[in-house]
Amino acid sequence: MSSNPLFQPFTLGSLELPTRVVMAPMTRTFCPGGVPHDGVIEYYRRRAAAGVGLVITEGTTVDHKAANGYPNVPRFHGEDALAGWKKVVDAVHAEGGRIVPQLWHVGSVRRLGTEPDASVPGYGPSGKSKDGQVVVHEMTHDDIREVIAAFAQAARDAKAIGMDGVEIHGAHGYLIDQFFWATSNQRSDEYGGDLAQRSRFAIELVQAVRAAVGPGFPIIFRFSQWKQQDYSARLVETPEALAAFLKPLADAGVDIFHCSTRRFWEPEFDGSPLNLAGWTRKLTGKPSITVGSVGLDGEFLQFMVDTDKVAKPASLEGLLQRLGDEEFDLVAVGRALLVDAQWAQKVREGREDEILPFSREALSSLT
Repeated sequence: MSSNPLFQPFTLGSLELPTRVVMAPMTRTFCPGGVPHDGVIEYYRRRAAAGVGLVITEGTTVDHKAANGYPNVPRFHGEDALAGWKKVVDAVHAEGGRIVPQLWHVGSVRRLGTEPDASVPGYGPSGKSKDGQVVVHEMTHDDIREVIAAFAQAARDAKAIGMDGVEIHGAHGYLIDQFFWATSNQRSDEYGGDLAQRSRFAIELVQAVRAAVGPGFPIIFRFSQWKQQDYSARLVETPEALAAFLKPLADAGVDIFHCSTRRFWEPEFDGSPLNLAGWTRKLTGKPSITVGSVGLDGEFLQFMVDTDKVAKPASLEGLLQRLGDEEFDLVAVGRALLVDAQWAQKVREGREDEILPFSREALSSLT
């Protein structure tokens, strides 16, 4: 299977991957107190051992009081959490894989009552009150600087414990993404206005991360058109608008774009078969990661509606053709890898008939 493009090496500066298979970030909520434990270490190790070239961790919260939005998600700050992540790094490296943390702030998605401080509301580009109570705090300039500094410190810590880069979560309706949208960002200062101005927060954040880690340390930026709140949302409608959106982020220091879609096979714009990752690579010249229902016959939204549905393994023929044609550089695999740690090895050895199907039951444990 050496001719399979999924299992060709990939190199970008200091980042050397043995395969093109990426483990997509997937929130698992199995870290009480925010600290990775032995089960988490083994969860990631198994996938690196079976041929995942790059592990992108589940979302890890930066050191800001409103960063977290869910129980039992891991932190990327504090000696205890960083010590846990160092063990994960060492385990993945021992198997020949590479690993980056996904750095995350949920923004206005946070609700009152969420750990660790139940009194802290969500933070967002614009505020919101309900029944006389602030449920989303409109970020001041000081708040913006604090959050940017928290991302920079997390990136600095990632480098210090041996991570191979960082991924900045700028997708899916969380804080960075909230600044991109006119509906959630109604500011009248320099962080609001047209899309170029609404991108200022993300650009300054990437610049701060780059300054914190120096040249050569890979920065991945994940973005999406769709949102958890609106699966049909479109941030940009044309290749020209996408180029105008992405170029300043690339100039700020992004090395790889992680282009989140629900179905990788769908074209992004009329008149071209290229998907979002394909257009991103073409327009920026930067490597791109494609993602979206890879290896399964049903996309993830179906499992939110039909909890009894099972997703069976699907053919990779089209994906491999597009990867071989260099439409994109890396392939992120989510649910297929979540349910079957041996997915990459089975694909490499031609044992697709042994790949486990996915159902929501897989979300109930770390395997």
